[in-house]
Amino acid sequence: MASINKVILIGHLGKDPEVRHLEGGTTVANFTMATNEYYKDKQGTRVERTEWHNIAAWRGLAELAEKYLHKGQQVYVEGRIRTRQYQDKDNQTRYITEIVADEISLLGSRPGTAAQPTVAALAEEPVTFRQEPELDQLPF
Repeated sequence: MASINKVILIGHLGKDPEVRHLEGGTTVANFTMATNEYYKDKQGTRVERTEWHNIAAWRGLAELAEKYLHKGQQVYVEGRIRTRQYQDKDNQTRYITEIVADEISLLGSRPGTAAQPTVAALAEEPVTFRQEPELDQLPF
């Protein structure tokens, strides 16, 4: 039986994307995104719980993220979850779980913040950017 690895998030950016240009010309943008959930505790007090997500956008999607995404902005991210390992400065193995974005839609800015004019104009209607699949990712 087939499996599905799909994540859909709507939240606010925690910081501007950090963009790196790797060997071979590949571009990657990394940023954090907060999603909120609300519930009432036993005393009936409304409690807000914030979950932070690490997002990675690659190639053309990374370049668009660099150009249009800014801290506090509300976005829709669709992608897949991935866990990878790396060696830190002390040569310790570390693990990170992140969302590899396939699609990003601009939904607006956080209320009370001044968005850049280009982003405000784009956010009147959601603008969607999609990552095109690489030839080696096609199922045929």
